[in-house]
Amino acid sequence: EFEQLHSYDSLRVAEVEINGKKLRVGVAYGLGNARKLLEDVQSGKIDLHLIEIMACPGGCVGGGGQPYHHGDFNVIKKRIDALNVVDKSKIIRKSHENPSIVRLYNEYLGKPGSEKSHQLLHTHYMEREWL
Repeated sequence: EFEQLHSYDSLRVAEVEINGKKLRVGVAYGLGNARKLLEDVQSGKIDLHLIEIMACPGGCVGGGGQPYHHGDFNVIKKRIDALNVVDKSKIIRKSHENPSIVRLYNEYLGKPGSEKSHQLLHTHYMEREWL
């Protein structure tokens, strides 16, 4: 478990060691917090290897696709807690360990990041003329 990032704080920094190397991660919920995190990185106040930014309060769980919380962060906290309980009860908790995903890559897509997987699974953007 990577418990350092499991909190309700809208701006978090954590460190994890992987194969003897320390990886520093920053997470920001809300655009104001994203700005603060990026300013801290640009000014050299903090040094990060990976940054995750989510525009909605509490991340996607507090986003527009969820029932409206009327600005009550306690509702978002309850959703976060409930999702964490459900997640911990699952046998398969990491997408790359899902047998269906492993089979899809082994039998059809090749390795992650392959040309075929990129073509079929990634979003592609192109400039379009305004009407």
